[in-house]
Amino acid sequence: MPIYITQGRYTREAIKGMLVKPEDRAEAVQRLLAKVGGKLIGYYVTFGDYDFLLVAEAPDNTQMAAALLAAGGSAGVTDLKTTVAMTSIEAKGAFAAASDIAPGFRAPGGL
Repeated sequence: MPIYITQGRYTREAIKGMLVKPEDRAEAVQRLLAKVGGKLIGYYVTFGDYDFLLVAEAPDNTQMAAALLAAGGSAGVTDLKTTVAMTSIEAKGAFAAASDIAPGFRAPGGL
């Protein structure tokens, strides 16, 4: 399954709510991902531009997008940024495939 890395921010309202009633958001994220056939690999609270980072597996981009849209629609998170990640083995395969097709590719403006 593809691996996704998502960063995001909690809304001010979500932070106020968690101050009153602290909770482990990894559990909620795991349940959400399970509904689309995915799996939470790791959930981290972070310092800096984003409040959290999660690493997850999902069957495909459509299912991961569904989970992200559901989370974003909850009004508890904002500024979601997701990156698709490849293992080093998958990247090696991509480089091998690129080496086969690269000689036939003409760069823009190239002759």
